Parts: sequence; structure tokens; C-alpha cells
Amino acid sequence: MDSPNSVNSLNHTAMQLLQQLYESWAGEPCLECLALGANGSNRRYYRLVGAHAACIGAINDDVRENEAFYAFSRHLRGKGIAVPELYAVSPDRTHYLQQYLGDQTLYNLLLDNRRQGRGLDAPVVNLYRQALTDLAAIHLAGADADFSVAYPRQAFDRQSILWDLNYFKYFFLKLVHVPFDEQRLEDDFNRLADLLLQADCNYFMYRDFNPRNIMVAERLYYIDYQGARRGAAQYDVASLLYSAKSDLPEALRLDLLGHYLAARGIKGSDKQLWMSYFWAYVLVRILQAMGAYGYRGLFERKPYFIESIPLAINNLRNILDSHPLPVDLPELMAACRRVTQMAVGTSTTAPGNVPNTAPLTVSVLSFSYKQGLPTDPSGNGGGFIFDCRALPNPGRYPEYKAITGRDRPVIEFLQREPAVDHFLSHAKGLVAQSVEKYIERRFTSLQVAFGCTGGQHRSVYCAEQLAAWIAATYPDCRVDLHHREQDK
Repeated sequence: MDSPNSVNSLNHTAMQLLQQLYESWAGEPCLECLALGANGSNRRYYRLVGAHAACIGAINDDVRENEAFYAFSRHLRGKGIAVPELYAVSPDRTHYLQQYLGDQTLYNLLLDNRRQGRGLDAPVVNLYRQALTDLAAIHLAGADADFSVAYPRQAFDRQSILWDLNYFKYFFLKLVHVPFDEQRLEDDFNRLADLLLQADCNYFMYRDFNPRNIMVAERLYYIDYQGARRGAAQYDVASLLYSAKSDLPEALRLDLLGHYLAARGIKGSDKQLWMSYFWAYVLVRILQAMGAYGYRGLFERKPYFIESIPLAINNLRNILDSHPLPVDLPELMAACRRVTQMAVGTSTTAPGNVPNTAPLTVSVLSFSYKQGLPTDPSGNGGGFIFDCRALPNPGRYPEYKAITGRDRPVIEFLQREPAVDHFLSHAKGLVAQSVEKYIERRFTSLQVAFGCTGGQHRSVYCAEQLAAWIAATYPDCRVDLHHREQDK
């Protein structure tokens, strides 16, 4: 049993199991096991390095999802598709090692170009063309995969479609208080599903084919297809071309769409039929993504997803204005129009720019005591400052030094510590008393700050947890989350 003085963490035990798996596979000791961040996934990833070999280790307690990944990896590699090689799997099927493909993604290249003022230059556009050529091969090569292992559904069927649309309803429309008639909206969801299912749905639907899942090494490689299932090819093309943060010009999207159709040899009447369903798939993909941005961004407060919201709204506006659907969806279109009229800010520190009539804004922030106490720009004064320095500190351990209280390994470390839960329970009780009284008295601002030594782990985690709790407990409040040191 690990002593408290070494690493008091189940996460450390999981890393040890990964290291043992590495040593069994590589035949040499693991010299480094570095935790990697993951924005939208509960899987935990690590880079394991020895004297002569390196790989990516993954930990995922959802065995059914893992089994889908194992089976699809074997199938696609057997068909010559460039997916990571699966090196080793633990006996309990929860840990696995896969090929290390470097750190460069198509999304990172796109971002670097924009930072350097180059925009979408020819090399990046050519990578998009190659990705779409490969996607055409994936759709066909994977069509005869064993979809009985697909998780959570074998096909992008009516149930899957309604899950996605309800994700948008519950985690976007309701979170930002867009009004709609629920029964009429459900009726439109079913009509939209009827249209989508008329398309040819017998392809390998990758499900999350976006630039962040395209690795750029000596060639393009494709990762994160755990959610693949049988479905329509249009969905994946929409995923790549209408990825919100990529923000591709519309003219380029249409050009790349033509490249995919040419790679598939789709033309004439077949092209007309294929396109008759495409814009409906673009719409459902945008709505699914907005549900994810609402949940991961507005609720879990993850900056990448908050920043994606205004770009997704622009995509939605473009579809509504330029590509009408061949089916009447009055309530859904009305709700979408209301969304496009929202003034959503792009700042990760001000997701409250989403329209909200709440009279009280609760500003929650993290900070480092080394950098001084926070100020209250509202001028209200008062509020709370909680000192997290008595809590167990993940920053003492090497595997957590490069990540923050937003990242899954740190979250799991702190969630296993009873002292942290005890501390937060007291903080919530004190804050609740003020929130309720402030609402009653129509006050407009309250600040709650969490401080620790570096403003990286404990304070960030506690601020995230309290912000999510306030949002869930007091839906009429606006919550403004800010990490002072991290946002620098």
C-alpha cells in the first residue's frame, strides 16, 4: 500500500499500473510518466517515455467504450487507415498503450498560422484536402466493421439523433434561458430525425472528425473514434468543415466539400441526393456541439468550450440564412433564431455575457497569495476570501506540476481527499447564506475568492467547484468565473 508520504492518490496507483504495462511492452523501465490534459473527455492520458521507446497511455474505467476503441483500431489499421497502433491492454481492459504520434494537430497548425498572420496558407489547406481524402477512405473501409461493439449505440439512429438534439435543448437552450414550446420543439426534433434517416446510413461514422483529432506527423493520423457507429457520411464532413474554433471561410468550406465528393466519386444525380441531406446534418452537428459547449463551457466552465460559443452561433446563423432545409421545423427554427440574436462574449472570464435577467452576479475567482489579495472591481466590498493552503497540495508531486485544477488528474486527486470536501461544504454553507439574502434584498454583486500558494491547483479546483454548484443551485444567478493567475 502506498504511504501517505509518497503519493497519497489512487491516480498515482493508476499511473503505476500504466508504467508496469509499459515495462511489460517495452522491456525497459519507464523513465517519465507525464499527465496530458483532455478538454472534453473523462479519459486520462499520459506520455510514457523510456530509454528507447515512447507511447501514450490511457486510463478509462468505461470498459465498453474501450472495447469499441480496441475493435475499431484493429479494423481500421487492417484496412490501411492511419490510426494509432494499439500496443498493449491491461487484463481488466481499463488501461492501454498506443502509438505516440507527436504533439502537432491540424488545429494547432491552423492556430499557429493565424497567430503569425499567415491565415489559411496553401500547406494547411492541402492538409484539409488530405484529411477529406482519408475520410472518404475511412467511410468505406470501416463500413463492414463490427458495430455490435459500438458504444453507446450501434448506429446513428433515431435514438442517437434525439439524444444529440436534447443535449442542445437541456444544456444550451435551457442554460441560457432561450424560450420555446417543449412539445412543439420535440415534434420538430422528430421531423428532423425523419429527414436525416432518409440518407444512406451505412458508412463508418467517425462521430468526432475534427482538426483536434487529426495528428500531423510524417503523414496525417486519426485519433479518438471511440464514439464511432454506423451512420451517414454527411455527419463527419459537417464535423470537420463546421468545427466552430476552426472558423473556416464559407468559400473554403464549399471548396473542401467538393473535394470530398470528388474523392468519393459522387456526382450528377447522386451528388444532388447526397447534398439534399447535407445541410440537415450540418445543423444537427452544430446543435450537438452547442450542447457540448453549454455543458463543458457554461456549466463546467472550461475556457475552450466557452470561447467556441460565439463561433458556433455564427455557424448556426449562416445555415439558417443560406441553407434552408426541405422540411418545416417552425419551433426549432424560432429557437435557433433567438440563439443567433444573443450577444455572447468570447471572454473565458465572462460567460455571463449570455443574456440573463438575474439581479445578482456572483464573481468567483482563484488567486495566488504570492501575488497579493484580489480586488473587487464592482466596488461592493465584502464577500469572501477562502484560504486553501491547508488542503492537500497536488503541486508537491511531479505529475501534477504542468497542469491545473481544471484538469482531470488534479480533480480526481482532490476529490479523493476528505479534507477538501469538508472545506468546500463549509464554504458553500457560508456563501449560500449570503446569496439567498442578496437575492432577497436585490443586491447585484457578490465576490467569492479562493487563494492558494501558486493559484494553480487547489484554489482553481475550489473556484470551479463552487461556481458549478452556484449555477446548479441558484439558476437565477449569473456566475462569473475567473482564474487570476492562470488567465495571465
